[in-house]
Formats: sequence, structure tokens, C-alpha cells
Amino acid sequence: MSERVAAIPFTKEMKETHTLLFPNMLTTHFQILRNILRSYGFRIEVLMNEGPGVVEQGLRYVHNDTCYPALLTIGQMIDALKSGRYDVDHVALLMTQTGGGCRASNYAYLLRKALRDAGLGQVPVVTINLSSLESNPGFRITIPMLRRMLAVLAYGDMLMLLSNQTRPYEVTCGETDALVESWIERTSRWFDGNEGFSLKQVTRHYQEMVAEFSAIERHAVPKVKVGIVGEIYAKYSPLANNGLERFLRDEGCEVMVPGVMQFLLYAIDMPMEDTRLYGGSRFSQQATHVIFNYLTRFETELIQAVKRDGSFVAPASYAHLKQIVTPFIGNGCKMGEGWLLTAEMIELTEAGYGNIVCAQPFGCLPNHIVGKGMMGALRKAYPQANIVAIDYDPGATKVNQENRIKLMLSIARENLHKNG
Repeated sequence: MSERVAAIPFTKEMKETHTLLFPNMLTTHFQILRNILRSYGFRIEVLMNEGPGVVEQGLRYVHNDTCYPALLTIGQMIDALKSGRYDVDHVALLMTQTGGGCRASNYAYLLRKALRDAGLGQVPVVTINLSSLESNPGFRITIPMLRRMLAVLAYGDMLMLLSNQTRPYEVTCGETDALVESWIERTSRWFDGNEGFSLKQVTRHYQEMVAEFSAIERHAVPKVKVGIVGEIYAKYSPLANNGLERFLRDEGCEVMVPGVMQFLLYAIDMPMEDTRLYGGSRFSQQATHVIFNYLTRFETELIQAVKRDGSFVAPASYAHLKQIVTPFIGNGCKMGEGWLLTAEMIELTEAGYGNIVCAQPFGCLPNHIVGKGMMGALRKAYPQANIVAIDYDPGATKVNQENRIKLMLSIARENLHKNG
């Protein structure tokens, strides 16, 4: 049995002397989050390094039986530390932890072990988690900071939704991306001025976002509509899924990716679901219940703002997802993305995005059960569903992955032509 690696705390003094690095997953969301943390005095960077060196470092310090997201994120961080860009004695690493029964609960330990083996054991690891897994005196999330971070999810999800439905049709190339960058700057500036994160303010800005994206001139041409689901990191991270969204856009598709707010609502709701299913103290969950209700209000306002405009397809609510999935799988199935992944495939199919790529780390048992394992039942209930499961792994080639997706797209184009 390997010796457990001691955690080095991120102290209050380190906030002044150390640069925090964290791996990219949601590019738009994380740019705003980075700006918020900088406004709180943290020196922080989002890692964007890619290439074979990231995978090589991951394979060197993480066992290849460990899930691909762990291998990639750890490889990306060690690759950055070895690049010479940073003073390794004045840097710390920041990562999220989901908790629960997934291997993701072990990321921090795996990272510390990898740092020790790479001769970088002095680098502190800071985790953001919902399960009280760890704490660091130099990085404490206060209520005002939490409110801003939740608003980041709200704005990021709206920008992702609107840009994905605008970019493929824009008459002036690059106009959508420029508007996204403008909104990232605006939201960050509001947060610096201690505004922009209350429910009333977010609601107003939602309406402004929808109006500005709706005003972008677009071609009225039919396109294949593709939804992306899967393990959270493989679903969102361009590093993990080999730039899946860009590949689909280059293939002439419109892409729909469910928002991260749904996943956070799921992560908060599942401990409460445990209490409903198995018993326990509801009093201990009052704080999470408050956050759940707070996020639900953001979600409601997002959906209403999109529906009022009428130019875009609005997402379904978390409550609706939980309802539509019950004929297929129980809400107690909650390892990894659990029943939520199945629900997202149903939602996308009902919304007209029945051509679905399910991005899964190879060997991720929970996601193979709720993803690939549910596809037969979904195809039976929704004959129009055109779903392909794509495994992402160090040994999987990008060419093979894209060829399998192209096969799915060929069927999608036939159906589009057939249905006019």
C-alpha cells in the first residue's frame, strides 16, 4: 500500500505570494470566475496548455487505469509547472471535487502523489467542493464570494446557450464571439463594483443578453442539430473531447450543450434525495436547500427570458428533467452524472436535438450505465434519437472518434433532407 501524501495547506500568507493555477473546463464560465477571484486579491490563471505533453505527463504520474479526466487535469497542471513559466515555490493548484462515489473524489490525493513523484511536493493543492472534503485557511469561500460564483454559472450558461444557437447562422463571422467577450468584460466589471449578482440584476441582464444576441443578423438555413452529453469534464472541456464543439461546428452543425447549473442542482439535490429515500436528518441540509432554491430561481429566470424572446430554444428546468426520466431510471441512480445524463438525452431529443454525442471517459462505469446502457431504451421510446457514444482515453485516436461521429452525422443529414 502506498504511503499517504500529506496535504500542504494554502495559508493566508500564500494568498499574497502564490499564483493559483486551475485547469480549464468551461471556457466562458471560467474566464468570469478567474476575474472574480482576482478581484478578491488572488493571483490566478486558467491553464490553457494543450498538446501531447499534457497526456505524456498524465500517463507518467497517473496510472492509466485511472479515469481520463484525472489523467488530463493532473497532466495539464504538471506540464504547466514544468514549462518554466512559473516559480514552483510560489504557485498553488486549484481544482474542484465532486465528492460521492466517483473516482473524482480522489483527484486531490492523486494530484498530490503525482506532485511528490515529479519532485514538486512543495506545491499546495486547493480544492473547491460541496462535501467539506478539505479546507484551506488562505482560500475560504465567503457568502458574498459564493453569490458571485453562483451568478457566474447563471451568466455562463446563458452565454453558452445563446452563442451556440447564434454562431452557426451569423452573417458577419466573429460577431457572436465578440459579443461573448463583451459580456465577459461587463459581468466582471459589475462584480468589481459590487453589483450584477443579485436575482433582480441577473434577471435584467438576462433580458439584455437575449436581446443583443437576437439582434445579430443570421442566415435562415436548416442545419443538423447536435446535442452533447456525457461525463462533466469530457462533455465541456475541449482538451478532454478533442475540441468536439468546434469539430461539430466545422461540420456545419448547430450544437446544444446542457448548462452546468443543471449539474450543480443535481449535485446539491442528491444528498437531499438520499434523505427522502433512506431517511436521515433534514435539518443538516438546510444550507444546501437554500442554495438549491437560490439556483433554481436563476434557472427559472433564464428559461423565462429565453422563452419571452422566442428566437431561441430554451432549456428544460431541472424539475422537468427529474420528472421525464422516471419511466427510464430511478433518481437513486446518482453515481457520476447518474440519472441526469439520461434525462439530458431525453430533453435534447424532445427539443429537436436528437442527434447526440455522449462523451465518456473509457472505463467510467457510472457513465457507461446511465449513458450507453440507457441508449437502447431511449431509442425504443424515441425512434428519432440518433445517439453515438464516444470513448475518450489516451489510447483512443482522434481520427477514429471523428469518423464515428461523422457516421452519426451522415444519418442526421439524411433525416434532415428527408424531413425537409
